[in-house]
Amino acid sequence: MDRGRRTLRSNGVELPFDDDLFTPLPDSTALLDDPPALRRRFREQGALRLRGLLDRDEVVRLRASYLSTLPEGMIAPGTPVAEGVFSGRVPDMPAHGVAGHPAHAFVRSPEFDAFTDHPALSRLAEALLGGPADRLPRCILRHFHSGEGRASRAHTDYAYMDQGSEQVVTMWIPVGDCPVETGGLVYLEGSHTLPAEALAPLRERTDRPGDTRPISHDLGWTARSLGRRWLWADYEAGDVNVHGPHIVHASLDTLTERMRISADVRFVRSGAAVDTRWSRRWAGDDGA
Repeated sequence: MDRGRRTLRSNGVELPFDDDLFTPLPDSTALLDDPPALRRRFREQGALRLRGLLDRDEVVRLRASYLSTLPEGMIAPGTPVAEGVFSGRVPDMPAHGVAGHPAHAFVRSPEFDAFTDHPALSRLAEALLGGPADRLPRCILRHFHSGEGRASRAHTDYAYMDQGSEQVVTMWIPVGDCPVETGGLVYLEGSHTLPAEALAPLRERTDRPGDTRPISHDLGWTARSLGRRWLWADYEAGDVNVHGPHIVHASLDTLTERMRISADVRFVRSGAAVDTRWSRRWAGDDGA
């Protein structure tokens, strides 16, 4: 690991980027042509990093399309839109993803539908679920910029979709290059094997009292309490992460001038019970 990297943050809480708290997320791209081996790795790790699964140019075009919908003044003047260089100015607009916010409209666009219906994603889901798979309508698009101190807290997906089958996979797609300082996703190694009671005490340290779904906003506390490290990577446009419903994961704050944009796409095994909250389009205030 490059020890010259700066201290990272998540939800404003600092954590040292060192070997005690972080270890690289293995690259599983070479297993794409061997579905049984890919499934074994998925069961063992709970999450996979797949490089270049999507066409880089397609991902960059989607990034530019979304960034072009942001209010004027949010992108630094004189910089390419697709770079997403944050100006430091946050214009007035609704909360992220609610009606009137650009992300709310964008996830309902034909362009985003075509992207989330990409054959490479459905093939991957079918390989991991061992048969036909259906994409869930609730696909999420988020952007993050420096200075806001906002990120996904440590959590498992199943805490948010526990009214349906566990035969579900989540694909996290960085929409653009996303080195670790830009705020990518991290996974707690081996946490998909932990019983629920092992996670419960960690909810005592939270910035969302009354909400039992997140585990903690303090990633250092979470890792040290469980004696595990966060799996990280420097992501590039075209990469896709896929994880199961029980692995603990979170994201890091954006510390670079380039905004982080990401999409969450989920698939369920065809015929399996679906949590109805995921059967409608995403909105930032839908409560799911």
